[in-house]
Amino acid sequence: MKSLHNSPESVPPASTSLDRLFELTEVLGAMMRRGVAERGLTTARAGLLWVLFHGGPMTQRALATRLRVTPRNVTGLLDALEADELVVRGPHPTDRRALLVSLTERGRALTTALRGGRDELAVALFGDIPGPRLEAFHTELETVLERLRAAGATPPRSPSEPARPHGRSD
Repeated sequence: MKSLHNSPESVPPASTSLDRLFELTEVLGAMMRRGVAERGLTTARAGLLWVLFHGGPMTQRALATRLRVTPRNVTGLLDALEADELVVRGPHPTDRRALLVSLTERGRALTTALRGGRDELAVALFGDIPGPRLEAFHTELETVLERLRAAGATPPRSPSEPARPHGRSD
């Protein structure tokens, strides 16, 4: 006797799964925007801080490459972050034509808070899911992401590149 859970009628169509992914991106995007806004940031500025937090000091050109934006865009972001005393630009130790961008103590404290919010959200969402189910979920997410990347939806992310912050609202 077949279980109802295994019947083809009980499996949602692929389009329903895609609809759920769209809803998920909207919900997570709104949470992230709200969380970083509460800390006086835009998502673009938070993303730049996040890259510095995980990658350490780097040139503006390296930041542009990591963020997949133009160097001019990075300059505008840095001007605002420097005015808020979250980053500082200084001389590069080996290339006198380049500037090295670093987090200030205030910038490091802010990104540490963003990471803490992300970690709290991860525990709230996934903390009670048994390991094998969470591993299966992760595997399926990786499959979907790889298919989207292969379709050209987003550039590949290197394994060492951190995911962007997902600031919480609380």
